[in-house]
Amino acid sequence: MSQSRDVRVGLIGYGLAGSVFHAPLIDAAEGLTLAAIVTSNPERADEARKAYPDATLYATPAQLWQAADTLDLVVVASPNRTHKPLAMAALHAGLGVVVDKPLAASAGEARELIEEAEKRGLFLTVFQNRRWDGDFLTLQRLRDEGELGDIRRFESRFERWRPEPKGGWRQSGAPGEAGGVLYDLGAHLIDQALMLFGPVRSVYAELEHRYPDAEVDDDTFVALTHDSGMRSHLWMSSVAPECALRFRVLGSRAAYCSVGLDGQENALKASARPDQPGWRDAVEDGRARLVAGSEERPIDNDPGQYLRFYELVGQRFLAGEAPPVDPRESLAGLEIIAAAQHSSAEGRVVDLTHA
Repeated sequence: MSQSRDVRVGLIGYGLAGSVFHAPLIDAAEGLTLAAIVTSNPERADEARKAYPDATLYATPAQLWQAADTLDLVVVASPNRTHKPLAMAALHAGLGVVVDKPLAASAGEARELIEEAEKRGLFLTVFQNRRWDGDFLTLQRLRDEGELGDIRRFESRFERWRPEPKGGWRQSGAPGEAGGVLYDLGAHLIDQALMLFGPVRSVYAELEHRYPDAEVDDDTFVALTHDSGMRSHLWMSSVAPECALRFRVLGSRAAYCSVGLDGQENALKASARPDQPGWRDAVEDGRARLVAGSEERPIDNDPGQYLRFYELVGQRFLAGEAPPVDPRESLAGLEIIAAAQHSSAEGRVVDLTHA
């Protein structure tokens, strides 16, 4: 453990996840120092060196493990297939770990990581950043304040319009790659549903392949029945020419309807930083309203707080407290993803109570 005030962090991967989400948030979070970055891509290494001149650049994770005594924590922001082996290597090096979602390519791999971290008494958490989306924070607040009454139906969508596939590993059908929108977007929607309504007892899903020669799902629907009897209907798509409501949450008193995605991702892509002036001006959030029959009023969504995840990582790591995202919650999400795949392939509802 570092004797300094800051937790020293090594970041593995400097693609979209590493450069847009993790590196700027780690660098901005009080209590964390971005001490090392791993990327084998020379162009990305040059970009990282310019953006974070105080960080040591490594070409391979093996080089990082040789310098493990200079670090406290490792962030795994590499392709999904590498999440489990890299996180396991970090644990074996005696380091705490943050893994970008999904925690692993399967529930079995995730369980191995959790058991290893618990055996070694090491910090393990998952970057489920959309728990800190502004619209989701707003929905949680409205629920807790009783504005919606008893929530009766939860509809959630994460849709994009990409007429042509982007290519890359996310379009690969190899099971270990964990590609497709169910893993990419669905992991967020499932996690949010679990946070709101608790464990799930049954899953029904329709995984569609719309792109020509597609190997993975790109247009998917998942229906969850929670232990409480609450139902969550989740849509995720890369091929939606018109995006529907992000949230449509029906309660006994009112409905919460939100249009558009949280703007933090686009602001980060535009190089805005949450620790710099003008951050809130750079974030263009979606629009929201409360509806009760003919009565309707617009509301402002609460500010999103991705930075809060890494602030909590720093605080809880140093204090030896539970991480901001319990990895067993991400494990539950992976079990639901597997059930959704089985449901779609077999055309039936999958009962998780006897899984």
